[in-house]
Amino acid sequence: MTKQRLVAVFLVLVPPIALGVFLFRNAGRWLVREDAIAPADAIVVLSGSMPHRAEGAADIYRQKYAPEVWLTRPLSPEAELNSMGIRFEGEEEYSRDVLIHEGVPPTAVRVLPDEIINTEDEIKEIAREMRLRSKSRVIIVTSAPHTRRVRALWSTLAGQNQICFVEAAHEDPFDRDHWWRNTRDTYAVVRELMGLINASAGLAVRPHSREM
Repeated sequence: MTKQRLVAVFLVLVPPIALGVFLFRNAGRWLVREDAIAPADAIVVLSGSMPHRAEGAADIYRQKYAPEVWLTRPLSPEAELNSMGIRFEGEEEYSRDVLIHEGVPPTAVRVLPDEIINTEDEIKEIAREMRLRSKSRVIIVTSAPHTRRVRALWSTLAGQNQICFVEAAHEDPFDRDHWWRNTRDTYAVVRELMGLINASAGLAVRPHSREM
């Protein structure tokens, strides 16, 4: 290959490779999409990542941004295990305990009634509860890489007059700058990117089963 061809190949290949490296390295930071929070009717803890999300919600509650904290109720094997005489408490009960431990009064904690499978279900459940209770503003607390997808789903599924502020739990250990260095963060980034693709495709891919 002549020198001129090598230069031409270099000029063709380097820009897309450099762009790919840039996008790869910054994927974790791009996924973190927080709002400047403001006073609201309730703080909502999305399921998962215990105890970090509940701890983050308690931080916000102590700053008096909202008078109550809502918990979603993920599908669990509680009924099956109880039928075997095995005591089981759902994730929402542990999150409630975390909130109370962090200073949220028990009377300020509310578990939403319907079981949820995924984030789409959670957004629908929150929006429905807001309508039933005549609430217009909520603060949603989730893990850092989950924030962009929560915002995208809210824009698609919630009502026009329903306002949501998305906040990442500060206790969340996600390393947005070096997400590829451990399997936990790598899995989170891949899952969120796939979820965003699904959201942009109109939620074409549905849960395979009623398992979280």
